[in-house]
Amino acid sequence: MLFEYSSSSESADENPYGEVDRMVDEFVTHHLPNTFFPRGPRLRNVNDTIPIRADRNREEGHNRLFNDYFAENPVYSDKQYRRRFRMRRPLFCCIMNKMVENDVFLQQRRNAAGKLGLSGLQKCTAAIRMLAYGLAPDAIDEYLRMGMIGSIDCMHWEWKNCPTAWRGQYQGRSGKASLILEAVADQDLWIWHSFFCIPGSSNDLNVLHRSPVFDDVLTGKAPPITFQVNGHEYNMGYYLTDGIYPNWATFIQGFSRPQLETERLFANRQAHVRKDVERAFGVLQARFAIVRQPSLAYDEDILGDIMKACIILHNMIVEDERDMYVRADVLRRYYEEDLSSLTATVNNGEPFEFQTGQPYSINALLGRITALRSSQIHHSLKEDLIEHNWQKYGGNNH
Repeated sequence: MLFEYSSSSESADENPYGEVDRMVDEFVTHHLPNTFFPRGPRLRNVNDTIPIRADRNREEGHNRLFNDYFAENPVYSDKQYRRRFRMRRPLFCCIMNKMVENDVFLQQRRNAAGKLGLSGLQKCTAAIRMLAYGLAPDAIDEYLRMGMIGSIDCMHWEWKNCPTAWRGQYQGRSGKASLILEAVADQDLWIWHSFFCIPGSSNDLNVLHRSPVFDDVLTGKAPPITFQVNGHEYNMGYYLTDGIYPNWATFIQGFSRPQLETERLFANRQAHVRKDVERAFGVLQARFAIVRQPSLAYDEDILGDIMKACIILHNMIVEDERDMYVRADVLRRYYEEDLSSLTATVNNGEPFEFQTGQPYSINALLGRITALRSSQIHHSLKEDLIEHNWQKYGGNNH
């Protein structure tokens, strides 16, 4: 059943089959066991204790959850909902409806005793609370800019229960086993690319050489892009990075020891913008505590699924709330004013064709690799960016 701001635990008036369901529940629970498995009273010793089975009151839990957060006049405000669910209510309901519709596990079913299990609302709430707070299931039992593509960097996620035989391979400089996430993020904190499950003993270069970040470019699937800086034309986008990345045409680093005023200004602005990916990591960990705390899972595939789910939810939240950002009006006005004089264009709106399979020849692949890793283009682009940055922000304009 899809969820549209109405309780799935319907009354008899709203659900014509409610009385039949209650009769079936009563028959299966009280009469069916005695019909097929008649048993007399069990003899117990005087000192024996009778175990008491806890009744979880799933229906009551569903109703309380619905009244607290999803009713027309919920107990908790929209602000409290956003803080606890990490997203707004319509987005959560949209995600839940799609998941319940396509995943049998999340649908409400009867158990072997004929009793209704947890509702889809309870299951999805438990899942999002586990991701948001990094808690075990029992702990939430109460409810059951110009040519630049973005900034690239890596983040470590500590793996507490890493198998002992693998610990040396996954142990980084901190002395703790971890897994590495490589990501590309823009100023809206949207994560455009992610690559996870590399052992923590690797550095950023090791991750880069195994990353698929340039696969679309090398196989010809990436759309063409052309932009001009300081009067020179370039046809390949670039990422802002820290100093460990190589001098490729697709990477622009700052200066660790700038000598000139132009270099100092460029280094400050590059470092300021490059922090977008670090901010994205911080927001991802703040939003989903499960990736901030040491992971307790043993299976590497499970960790990958958790990270992927958190990134997908993070991007959905960014897309849903982008218009609420403090700088949204400023950014929108900047893009509108700059639209007429924009020098970075993606083939000027003309249709383009790209290859969806392997390169036509090995020479085409080698040519793309050479262009992507060209240090000459890297230095030329960096000098043009320094000059452009100085003309726009340096001197009297700073």
